[in-house]
Amino acid sequence: MLKIIAKAVFYLLFFSAIIIGLFVWNIYEKIQHKTQNLVDYKPKIATQIYDRNEKLIANIFQDHYRLYVPYDDIPPRVIEALVAIEDTVFFEHIGINFEAILRAILKDIKARKFAEGASTITQQLVKNTLLTRDKKIMRKIKEVLLAINIERKLTKEQILERYLNEIYFGNGFYGVKTAALGYFNKNLDELNLKEIAMLMGLPKAPSTYSPIKNYELSLSRANRVVNRMQTLGWITRNEYQRATKLKPKVYNNTLSNRKAPFISDEVLRNLSHIKDLKTGGYQIYTTVDITIQDMAQKSIKQGYDETIKRIQEQNLTKLKDGDKYDNNVTDLNGAMVVLENNTGEVLALVGGVDYKKSAFNRATQSKRQPGSAFKPFIYQYAINSGYSSVSKIPDISRTFEAKINGKRKLWKPQNYGKTNKGLISLEYALVHSRNLATINLVSEIGLQNLYNNMQEIGFTGVPMDLSITLGSFGISLLELSGVYTAFSNYGTMLEPILIKKIVDKKGNVQTFTNKQIPINDEAQAFLMIDIMKKVVDKGTGKKARVRGIEIAGKTGTSNNYVDALFCGFSPNIQAVVWYGRDTNKPIGHNESGGKVAAPVFKHFFEQYITYKPQDNREFRIPNEVKETYIDGKKVYFTNKSQIKYSNEEKILLDDDMIF
Repeated sequence: MLKIIAKAVFYLLFFSAIIIGLFVWNIYEKIQHKTQNLVDYKPKIATQIYDRNEKLIANIFQDHYRLYVPYDDIPPRVIEALVAIEDTVFFEHIGINFEAILRAILKDIKARKFAEGASTITQQLVKNTLLTRDKKIMRKIKEVLLAINIERKLTKEQILERYLNEIYFGNGFYGVKTAALGYFNKNLDELNLKEIAMLMGLPKAPSTYSPIKNYELSLSRANRVVNRMQTLGWITRNEYQRATKLKPKVYNNTLSNRKAPFISDEVLRNLSHIKDLKTGGYQIYTTVDITIQDMAQKSIKQGYDETIKRIQEQNLTKLKDGDKYDNNVTDLNGAMVVLENNTGEVLALVGGVDYKKSAFNRATQSKRQPGSAFKPFIYQYAINSGYSSVSKIPDISRTFEAKINGKRKLWKPQNYGKTNKGLISLEYALVHSRNLATINLVSEIGLQNLYNNMQEIGFTGVPMDLSITLGSFGISLLELSGVYTAFSNYGTMLEPILIKKIVDKKGNVQTFTNKQIPINDEAQAFLMIDIMKKVVDKGTGKKARVRGIEIAGKTGTSNNYVDALFCGFSPNIQAVVWYGRDTNKPIGHNESGGKVAAPVFKHFFEQYITYKPQDNREFRIPNEVKETYIDGKKVYFTNKSQIKYSNEEKILLDDDMIF
């Protein structure tokens, strides 16, 4: 009888084992393909943007913020701390720890619920990447089967590399490299033992042990890690004691870490053709200097505040006089572009006063009228055509017949202040931004000739009529900055460049260069630089003067004070400043480029020369430039632009000089 019972039990167990085996095999057959996701591990890695000095500007990512670190770059102490607290026999098991499983089953039975996980590092990796986190028997079976299969296909080192790059460390940080930079502002090889222990104590409960939310609890958990390492003999007693006393400084860094959002947005727009830009782990190196960017941003805000103050004072005056006024100044904004003269590299790009209020980039996404800031191009063409700084130009009023919307109308332009000066020098006309003189100059050199030249330079949308003299066409601030390098770079125009190189996750490097377009020879360009210096010294740009350094530039004010600009440069860098309303309404009465934008240029440059005291302070004079003196005043000329004047004719050269 006993033999029969034993036999029955044997067959029962045998067939049960077969059934269970078939059941498990069936499950394994259905899920084994999932392991390929870990074998061909391709995590979404954040892209990082740096300035020219390799300072981080922004982290760009999709869904998860993760930075990748290869196994060879992970410090041994990190591996030891992880294995000590999570899976002591990791290097010995086949993916599961039978002893730990048995211990967990007993605790689960005692607690009458799933209280103990008993998961190895391999199982944790499987659970976090291939399965859900539900505590169900079927999920646990799948976890075990996949863990064993993973151990067959990957080395222990490969498993650890995937684990430390995949696991969540709290506060939005995925991967150990991300967490080290996020919590401690350190690379992995810069961490001390206590910081390593704090990180390795996080995966079990990232929120509970967060050093930001629960600092003391995080320290306690880290001490357990360190204690475990000492118990295993992996650190000495002295190392343990030193580590337990440490209280590392923890930072609460934002995930994006965007120090210059207008820059990072522009980089994304420029590289929008890269499909995996936010997930491919690229390192993007820009031409920007984050310190100069901060200076520019502060200057734009300072100028904004000053302009708002003036507008409000104007409104109070109008109110007292019983006039109506528009008290809404929320649409007022500003922008600035700073370039390096001889490279075209963008050092700063400010698209607005406050990015949080408006992310619209007015330096690149908006086209505004340059007004009189366009005039130097007209005068440069005249100089190249044989005019000199003392060539005479009539500053007199004329009436023109124009065709507007198919109808013929009379156009009678005026100077600012509605005054005429008579016969004046070319230099005086530009220094004091005389509209009538400029219009008469264009009539002399030929509108068609000028228009063709502007097309050759690269201007688009320029009108084929005399309103060209007033800069009545749209251009972005970045584009305007580019064409202005024809002056600041002594005749060679440079395409503005924002991105220097991109390094992909495999280390492949893509570099970027910009176009260089010869417009003038150096000598001809210097003649214009000299006149633009006088714009700042004694003309409309006087408020842009900076003590101790030569500045050349030109103010710009579009019709009805809608746009206010100052485009200026030193021997090394150039800055273009703009203010206006997003609604294209007038800024305010008499709010010209010289009043609004020029002081901001000065504010910026005063900060800049403190930051870069080694920059050149005087403009270089090309060898081909010649000089003479007229009534004690130095005048430059070239073979192409000879000085031609008659002593019998009276020409207004300066406010205090007629010859």
